[in-house]
Amino acid sequence: MSAASAFSPQVSLPPELYRQAVEEADLAISITDRHANILYANAAFTRVTGYQPEQVIGHNESMLSHRTTPREVYQELWTRLAAGQPWNGRLLNRRQDGSVYLAEVSITPVHAPDGSVSHYLGMHRDVTTLRQLECMVNNQKQLIASVLDAAPMVFALLDGNGGLMLSNQAYHSMARELSNDNPAHALMDTLCPDWRAQLASDPAHCTFTDQEARLDRPGGAPRWYTCSAQLIRLSNEAVDGFFCAQNAVGLLLTCTDITALRAEQERARTAALKAILADEERVASIRESLSAALFRLEEPMNVIFSAVNLLRRRDPASASMLEDALDASRVHLDALREVIPPRGPETMSNVNLNEILRDVLDIVTPSLLANGVVVDWLPAPTLPTMYGRSVQLRILFKALIDNAIEAMSGKGWARRELTLKTRQRDDCIVITVADRGPGMSPDCELRAFEPFFTTKRGGGRHLGTGLSRAYQVATDHGGYIDLGENPGGGCLVTVEFRLDGDPV
Repeated sequence: MSAASAFSPQVSLPPELYRQAVEEADLAISITDRHANILYANAAFTRVTGYQPEQVIGHNESMLSHRTTPREVYQELWTRLAAGQPWNGRLLNRRQDGSVYLAEVSITPVHAPDGSVSHYLGMHRDVTTLRQLECMVNNQKQLIASVLDAAPMVFALLDGNGGLMLSNQAYHSMARELSNDNPAHALMDTLCPDWRAQLASDPAHCTFTDQEARLDRPGGAPRWYTCSAQLIRLSNEAVDGFFCAQNAVGLLLTCTDITALRAEQERARTAALKAILADEERVASIRESLSAALFRLEEPMNVIFSAVNLLRRRDPASASMLEDALDASRVHLDALREVIPPRGPETMSNVNLNEILRDVLDIVTPSLLANGVVVDWLPAPTLPTMYGRSVQLRILFKALIDNAIEAMSGKGWARRELTLKTRQRDDCIVITVADRGPGMSPDCELRAFEPFFTTKRGGGRHLGTGLSRAYQVATDHGGYIDLGENPGGGCLVTVEFRLDGDPV
């Protein structure tokens, strides 16, 4: 079969069929001469304009103009028509009743056999409602964009592939602040690590409500956000999905910056911890002082008891009087023992010693600044939790740091450096507290953990140095404390705990 025979010859249609097709078309059609005088108008033309054919035949198309269309539009129209080219555009027209409508117009030159333009074929439709809908959609879009940009909350809409579809000014500000082109991905990676795969297979898995996330800033303090993610059903824009519409899925991420709130909460928590530790130290000081007083009162009473035994043979009457006095004194001592405050109960829980030490550093920061002590904090990047009493552990490390600060606070002491380091060694957690103070003599190292021992002249605030309490806390947790010499000068304190809680 030849190429020519592959196509059927054009079927000749009767002229009346062409005229009937134009007449019954739902598009307003008019035919004019070269000067735009109307020669023909179909029924749809009457429906759109309100003019009957006899009212427009012989009149110029300009009778439809509302006279508010810019002159430049008409100039462009006639320039293209004069060049024999079609023109498409929108014009403001006026109906027969005087009402205004927006017409979408297409004018095509009709050429004579000699190639000259003999007539113009005009087609137009009323797009007033369409224009109104376009304006409404655009206004809604502008309104939504304005509201989103004015909102302090971060909005980011991700498509099914994780691409950013929509965002507001708060999101862009967050991106600049974090030096991250797409912080939404960083937040999702933190809160839902497998979100990329789940968004395609199980989108509901990616949703969450009021989850907190921390994002670190280069060279700055971290920022905290509370975030929620919810699914948005989106219409499929693909043309081939018109009849078999499959809704696409978007993920709307909303975030609120709670850094200031977290900082305030942290300050309140630190203040509460400081009050708890101060109260515990006060009670412990009272307990130590009363215990020391009882300890020292027991010595002369033991001497008196020995004297009573000696006098019982020689002078029974005097011995009896002393014995009565001794019994009365023992009653008073027992009463004094009763008022010694007991240790407060505290439940055991899983604690992270890095967090414990950070809390203690926050609490002693004013003392560190007041004494000009520089801290080198070297925590292990990851540290397993241990089972213990958080308040007692804070007391332990605060006592060690307080003693290190006091050791370096002597007048004229230049090297005021404190190094705190945590690490895991096998099944143990090791914490070292190293200062650059004057160090401790061998005798002091041996007696440092004795109750009521102190190197402070005049006894200081209380009889103990706090190290005895620290030692007790360590042993209560199955750990130990070792005192040694810092290779760089000063004192090195090593604290070690087993992860299983057994004694080291």
